[in-house]
Order: sequence, then C-alpha cells, then structure tokens
Amino acid sequence: MRSCVVSYLDTSGIRHSVEVQAESLYEAAVLAVKTLREHDCEPGEVSKLEVEIRSSVTHEITLKRVRQWLNGGAKSPKEAVMKERLRELL
Repeated sequence: MRSCVVSYLDTSGIRHSVEVQAESLYEAAVLAVKTLREHDCEPGEVSKLEVEIRSSVTHEITLKRVRQWLNGGAKSPKEAVMKERLRELL
C-alpha cells in the first residue's frame, strides 16, 4: 500500500485533492473518486486525474542548520558552487 494524492481541476478552475492508500494507479483513482463523490465534488468522465505517489521518506531541518551547512566547507568545487548559489537565494 502506498499513500497517493489524487487530484483534478474542475471546470471552474478549482483543484480538488484527496489522499488515499492504494496498491495500484487504478485503485488510487477509484478510491479517490469514491471519496470525492462523498464530498459532492466528483470529477466528470473526461476529467484528468493526477495521481502522485508519496514517498515515505520525510526530513525535517531547521533554517539555522541550513545556514550552518551553507557557511561550512565544501567537499568539492561543484558543492562550493552550489552552496554559493544557494547562499545568494537566502
């Protein structure tokens, strides 16, 4: 079972999304339509359903730690260039 976010854009331009647990693309679509129907926002027959399979990997980091990493040394010239570019964004 994977966590999937299924969404679609209605004719008014509003995006509707629901998270479901499914083993396949088709199962995710069916479960999403069932849930959306229960909330009176069922997609039409030609609505394009977007199915995003969520990764189970999640990371948390503080901005302080990000700044420490950016101001620390680089292991390669490529990393040094990347850190410089990212420092400029902050």
